[in-house]
Amino acid sequence: MVYNEASRIFKLDTAHTSYLIGLVDEEGFIGHAYFGKTISDSNAGYLMRTGEPPFVPSQNGRDRSSFFDAFPMEFPGCNTGDYRESAIEVLDEGGHNGVEIIYRDHRIFAGKPTPKGLPATFGGDDDCMTLEIDGVDKTLGLEVTLRYSVFADADVVARSVSVKNASDQPIFLTRLMSASLDMDMEPVQENYKLLTLHGSWARERHMEFREIGRGKVSVGSTRGESSHQEHPFMALVSEKADQENGSVYGFHFVYSGNFIAQVERTQFDSLRVQMGIHPKNFCWQLKPGESFEAPEVILTYSAEGLGGMSRTLHDLYRNHLIRSPYKDKKRPILINNWEATYFDFNTEKLLDIAREAKKAGIEMLVMDDGWFGYRNDDNTSLGDWTVNEKKLPGGLKHLVDEVNKIGLKFGIWFEPEMISPDSDLYRAHPDWAIAIPDRTPCRSRNQYVLDLTRREVVEYVYHAVARVLQEANIEYVKWDMNRQLTDLGSVYLGRENQGELSHRYVLAVYELQERLTRQFPELLLENCSGGGARFDPGMLYYSPQIWCSDDTDAIERLVIQEGTALIYPLSTMGAHVSDCPNHTVGRNTPFSTRGNVALAGTFGYELDITKISEEDRAQIPEQVKLYHKYNDLVRRGDYYRIASYRENHFFDCYEVVAKDKREALITCVQVMRRPNYHSRMIKLAGLDANLRYRNEETGEVYYGDTLMNAGIPVQEMWGDFQSRLIHLTAEEE
Repeated sequence: MVYNEASRIFKLDTAHTSYLIGLVDEEGFIGHAYFGKTISDSNAGYLMRTGEPPFVPSQNGRDRSSFFDAFPMEFPGCNTGDYRESAIEVLDEGGHNGVEIIYRDHRIFAGKPTPKGLPATFGGDDDCMTLEIDGVDKTLGLEVTLRYSVFADADVVARSVSVKNASDQPIFLTRLMSASLDMDMEPVQENYKLLTLHGSWARERHMEFREIGRGKVSVGSTRGESSHQEHPFMALVSEKADQENGSVYGFHFVYSGNFIAQVERTQFDSLRVQMGIHPKNFCWQLKPGESFEAPEVILTYSAEGLGGMSRTLHDLYRNHLIRSPYKDKKRPILINNWEATYFDFNTEKLLDIAREAKKAGIEMLVMDDGWFGYRNDDNTSLGDWTVNEKKLPGGLKHLVDEVNKIGLKFGIWFEPEMISPDSDLYRAHPDWAIAIPDRTPCRSRNQYVLDLTRREVVEYVYHAVARVLQEANIEYVKWDMNRQLTDLGSVYLGRENQGELSHRYVLAVYELQERLTRQFPELLLENCSGGGARFDPGMLYYSPQIWCSDDTDAIERLVIQEGTALIYPLSTMGAHVSDCPNHTVGRNTPFSTRGNVALAGTFGYELDITKISEEDRAQIPEQVKLYHKYNDLVRRGDYYRIASYRENHFFDCYEVVAKDKREALITCVQVMRRPNYHSRMIKLAGLDANLRYRNEETGEVYYGDTLMNAGIPVQEMWGDFQSRLIHLTAEEE
């Protein structure tokens, strides 16, 4: 990081990219000059076109609005001449919303500050640098700090914003983007497409490309979580880009609540890209002296296509976001009883599953929903976190001790953020549920959401969970959230603060999980929200893995896991082998294919091992061996997308290559068998061109350049939904 005083340019360099910010005119406007492939100049202020009409205000004050309407702002204000989307909007005591942020000061230092109460990437003095630019609106008395961090080992810029009310009057924040980026005409000239991830329950994170026409296109969530439906990510992808070539700009929000990600194409064919907390239902009161910290956005540029972006984000999150001691460890192979029993289980049934699981090499039993209160269906008892001893005679400790005696670890499911109308907790504290007074509340799954803006509710939730974990030797928690927020109202918050509910809710979830992981540092925490509705970087800060989707069908998972692996490490994707016909789509797939697809994630089982066929049960020990053989590679290696069933509708293929390039695992899934068709020749990626690789299955040896430029044959497999693993290891010299 350097600041060129002569040109008034800040230059931030990573290994392969540069990001330039400029100070302009006597007033000190903060402008964006460049983001992309590394450039040498630190005096490239001309990129902001300030030498062209309409010129800067000091030279042409009569057309000040024309300057604002075209200048590439680094953090655009509101209602002062820039008609494009604002990065910040307020309401002052007079009811006005004008904001203009002008440069005041800056600092460059080693390391990266840790925001209070928010997840964020981290870095030390030896591998990270940070620039803080202080801006001010003197009329409002509003101080804004723009924060940028870069890492020695990742081509990313981490951006965030903090705002302080330095006036003597309250100010209401009504919009605050964590990042805003004005890009010149090049993305339009090269016909960049917008890539986003969309879905619904059981079909999360499907990739979608769309044209960027004039006006605004956005994705977002106002559901209180990052959501099944949209994802806090977007990318600008050049027309000729593919997996390994072409330009890609990626933007990812480190947050688990309401968000907006938006691209605006202007009259001049420039783009304004913004990401931050969704302004709908957001209004934050800043009293004199108070500050607000916005969550972080990760920006990355890849000149090596989508795959380059993927590998950059994977490494960033593995090295600078996930903190769990499990991030560098194999996760225990677990079996979850949900699809095996649903609510119909007792101690003996669980022990039967545990005994068979132990024989097969499974390492942990997870008891899912239905163990507490009098919960025999999903209509009751959320909030009453006491063991149902009619189901579990002798209590939780007895069950856990017996499972441990069998030789398995034990895990448990919670849904701590929820409350059932039919619960002792609700009967005692109906005001603890989020609701609008005098309005019929909206139920989902017959449950309400607890008002985590209230300190007594947060304390109740935390101690209820911690008390259960202290009762027995519980080594894993699945933290679920099965409904989204509606009826945004809190009897605790005042009239001026109701617009703070959604963000305060997310902050409380972060606090709860931070406390939990600190009190139980060896706990393996897996986040979940009706499957993958809160699969986001914010949650990864607290848990090293997230349940990818409630849809465990191997073929559906190909598309879900492709979209997830686009931006997240494979080690974060909760993936299990389940029974057939699949409980979500009714499809029958070979047990081996279910196992091979699940090997791309954390790996486990979601079935009743006491009831599946002998043929399927006999395959589990072999799958367990494969997990132990390949998981270090899958967890640590570089990911390459070779073929996409989403695109070709027949065949899926992905590859993981060791960092030293001496080992690779290729997973091939034949979704649809085609008649009268030759074997597939697939070109691999990421290998060492000069190394010779042996195919473990056939014994054949190939040079790396042959495998990447000519390909490796994959014989046609008989039938639909078939799969094959290809394991390559480098020959010794």
